[in-house]
Amino acid sequence: MDYILIDLDGTITNPKEGITKSFQYALRAMNIYVDNLDSLTKYIGPPLWESFKSFGFNEAEVDKAISKYREYYNEKGIYENELFDGMENLLTRLKQAGKYLIVATSKPEESAVHVLESFHLDHYFDDICGATFDRSRTTKADVIKYAMKKNAITNPDRAVMIGDRKYDILGAKEVGITSIGVLYGFGSEKELREAGAEHIAATVNSIYDIIIEL
Repeated sequence: MDYILIDLDGTITNPKEGITKSFQYALRAMNIYVDNLDSLTKYIGPPLWESFKSFGFNEAEVDKAISKYREYYNEKGIYENELFDGMENLLTRLKQAGKYLIVATSKPEESAVHVLESFHLDHYFDDICGATFDRSRTTKADVIKYAMKKNAITNPDRAVMIGDRKYDILGAKEVGITSIGVLYGFGSEKELREAGAEHIAATVNSIYDIIIEL
């Protein structure tokens, strides 16, 4: 396996505090009050518009909620984030093994670059691919297709997608590439297996062994 596509939130970094507080802030602006931040972790991973639509908001309300979310996230939430233990070591080993690393995230591309730069991880990646603010590229499948086209990956058998939610797995299946679901993020093993993950990594360290065997 030559091309390694990796999700950002919940796979490379743990953004729980920043993302849940951003949702809390946005929902408060929509007169929905949530005190338990843990109840908002299910929204880590899906596109923002999909998450806010689940509250029954119309298009204008979704736009307002996303604007409020970004108001908090861009000022504070983006920094309320931490790297998963062992991640930098994993990236180092993958680069030493000659792998081509691409971030594939539903987070807006500019925000993803900012996060990776703040952790001084951007130099590990050959490309950073994300969603667009104008929603022209939103789903994980859209991002994977974009990443593969941009990096001239024409053989899907040479690529793998790594992520912690069903969206990563379903996106990989739609594009026709192998997927690895990780258990240390925000998706359960049941969610990942039901979505069709070919491989399951219980820890950051186990990702390397799976990739080397592919």
